[in-house]
Amino acid sequence: MKIRYSREVDILTIEVSDSPAEYAQESDGVITHFGIDGKPVMLEIQGGRNFLLGSITSMVNGEEVRLP
Repeated sequence: MKIRYSREVDILTIEVSDSPAEYAQESDGVITHFGIDGKPVMLEIQGGRNFLLGSITSMVNGEEVRLP
């Protein structure tokens, strides 16, 4: 798994597989890329800064972290 954050575009990218992406779907600021087998291979979270800060706060408080 690889996690990257781009400050220039405020996007958090999470690669969950080395498989190439075949198609993508966007929902509520999250773009999910899927491989040929239909399994997610990468997530792009728009507004990554707020997501990261909110996630850290939630984890410290023992709460569940949810995607936007």
